[in-house]
Amino acid sequence: MSASAPDVQATALLVIKHHGASAEYYAAGRADELLDAGAVQGANTWRRILVEIERLQAMEPNTGARH
Repeated sequence: MSASAPDVQATALLVIKHHGASAEYYAAGRADELLDAGAVQGANTWRRILVEIERLQAMEPNTGARH
């Protein structure tokens, strides 16, 4: 079963909160780890989270500060 859009967005927000400017790298790393382990569905979910992180960060004003 695939993660819902609200779950993907909530996870993206948490990853941004915990990892700040490194959130994209964290999500990409998680996706790669899961793919290497053969967990294709989990990797796909983390790729969706990565896309959401990129979208959310693009919406932030470029002040240098991350929330």
